[in-house]
Amino acid sequence: MQDLSLYQNPDGFRGRSKIMVQLWWICYAVFFKPSPQVLYSWRRFLLRIFGAEIGKNVIIRPSAEFTYPWKIKIGDNSWIGDQVVLYSLGEIIIGSNTVVSQRSYICTGTHNYKEIDFPILEKRIIIGDQCWLATDVFVSPGVSIGSGVVVGARSTVISDLEPNAVYVGSPVKFIKKREIE
Repeated sequence: MQDLSLYQNPDGFRGRSKIMVQLWWICYAVFFKPSPQVLYSWRRFLLRIFGAEIGKNVIIRPSAEFTYPWKIKIGDNSWIGDQVVLYSLGEIIIGSNTVVSQRSYICTGTHNYKEIDFPILEKRIIIGDQCWLATDVFVSPGVSIGSGVVVGARSTVISDLEPNAVYVGSPVKFIKKREIE
């Protein structure tokens, strides 16, 4: 089993210095989270200052959480809902015109449970263009979600999803092709 006394973060794991990480958390607590709902441009600005690549007209709710903004890319016209967690130990790429609905959890971090020192791992997540992740969706580390995908509420995504389809469940299952009327 694991012996957590042997655990160590890999060098450079956070992608920035410990000081920069703390500055982000102070900025998040003081300026980002308490900002009024309508100040979308303010939150985009703060994220960009800390290295996030945020497209035009992106809507980010003040209760959304960003672990390491410098590991996040969000395309134009996308929406990040209330209480969404972008646990960006690894890179998170979200396409354009994509909605990540409230309370969803995008998780790029995991551990190798087979090794005694329980090393932390980061695995990039890609969510394509024109996707909709409904309420309370969990996306596992290393997953790629194709463009045009709809993931139903309270679903768990543990493997890659093919484009232009609807998936639901825990774990998700293919339901049907997505067709636009």
